Amino acid sequence: MADDIKKYSTEELAEFAAIIQKKMNGAKDELKYYSDAIDKLKEKAENDSSFNDMEDGSSHVEKEYLIQNLERQRKYIANLEKAMLRIENGTYGICRETGNLISKERLRVVPHATLSIDAKLNRDKRA
Repeated sequence: MADDIKKYSTEELAEFAAIIQKKMNGAKDELKYYSDAIDKLKEKAENDSSFNDMEDGSSHVEKEYLIQNLERQRKYIANLEKAMLRIENGTYGICRETGNLISKERLRVVPHATLSIDAKLNRDKRA
């Protein structure tokens, strides 16, 4: 990347950091919800022999649903943490393909984005 790349100001980065932190707090709350729900299912299976005898497709589907959402939240949190690191190292908001700034509007909605809308659309067209 060239040295003349525009970057977001300290104030703008603080705004994005606050957005990321708020989303991270919500994601961690959801992660705890899914983790607790999985623990409750495990506890119910351990304590209720009829639950084990009757463990059918619906309980299996529920468990898989919870596990998938748990993993999705973990990945989302990791992406938000990476975004915070980009804020700290001065690369936040710079498209990794074009080197241009990602629009503020996009970053407010998807604060962990690493591609501008144009780069994302071009990537989707190639796929």
